[in-house]
Amino acid sequence: MTNSPTILVFDSGLGGLTVLREVVAACPDAHYVYVADDAFFPYGHHSEDEIIARVVPLMGELIGTHDPDLVVIACNTASTLVLSHLRAAYSLPFVGTVPAIKPACAQSKTRRVSVLGTKGTVKREYTKALIRDFAQGCEVTLVGSPELASLAEAELSGAPISDEAILAELASCFVGKASDVASRTDTVVLACTHYPLLLDRMKKLAPWPVDWIDPAPAIARRVSDLLGPRIGAIAQDRAAMIFTSNRVHGLSAMLTSFFGGRAVA
Repeated sequence: MTNSPTILVFDSGLGGLTVLREVVAACPDAHYVYVADDAFFPYGHHSEDEIIARVVPLMGELIGTHDPDLVVIACNTASTLVLSHLRAAYSLPFVGTVPAIKPACAQSKTRRVSVLGTKGTVKREYTKALIRDFAQGCEVTLVGSPELASLAEAELSGAPISDEAILAELASCFVGKASDVASRTDTVVLACTHYPLLLDRMKKLAPWPVDWIDPAPAIARRVSDLLGPRIGAIAQDRAAMIFTSNRVHGLSAMLTSFFGGRAVA
């Protein structure tokens, strides 16, 4: 492929920026359109039927407007519900974001893994099926966080977020005694793309060190593999960010690092 592809990255809000950052690094020549469905945020507060009814036709509108070569659904909640519907409705490739349970359980030494996600993601049958298929004998604790995604959005926008508020959302991930290194939780799956926005703070607040599994690098590799090599392609300086509420993002200085230094329209 010699022409630079257009990649559309979709999330309920700003969490998908953590996926976008890795995809841009893997595919620097692409043109990027980031869509935050903030008019319906947070997805975790809506029913499964409501999310499907919202996202499938909205994606059709976005595809018609932006003509992407590939779409990344940078949202666990949406991916576990709508990927099959999107692939049935539209012919272009979709790359989803699902809880990284398989690699987490494969690497855990203590065989005790926690999955930190929205309440919707952790209760979904899709997630439970991943545990049945890939837990490999690990004890997997599902932790549904009601507020962490909203806290991440608030911090990115510059609002002060207390340590206590963050710790209250992730304390249940840590199973066992701090003194019992051999059997306490040693791996936490970040099953919401918003959560890496708070990762530095979560590491400091954790009662003991764990491996935090962020699926973004694997998603970027998948996108690069699907697009294939692009001979003679050069890095692009074009990017667009769209809020479904039609608000102006007003975050240009903070966003450029996620977009690989591009100016964001």
